[in-house]
Amino acid sequence: MNQLVNEFEEITRWPKKRSDKEYIIKYLSEKFESGVEYSEKEVNQIIKRHHSFNDFALLRRELISKKYLFRTDDCSKYWKN
Repeated sequence: MNQLVNEFEEITRWPKKRSDKEYIIKYLSEKFESGVEYSEKEVNQIIKRHHSFNDFALLRRELISKKYLFRTDDCSKYWKN
């Protein structure tokens, strides 16, 4: 793959370069299905399966802030458009 994603398809680190961050968030967003509602626990589990540097909260926040995932105000439901 590359330096950011290993042979197990896990993100290995949070990159410094903006373009690499975009690549990682887009890659991770592809692990979610459009039109499916997820609980926060389910979102965390999916993220945990696809990274190895142990910061799922950072990745979840990035998915939300870059508008790859959306959530309700109370964070009870997440979805991808």
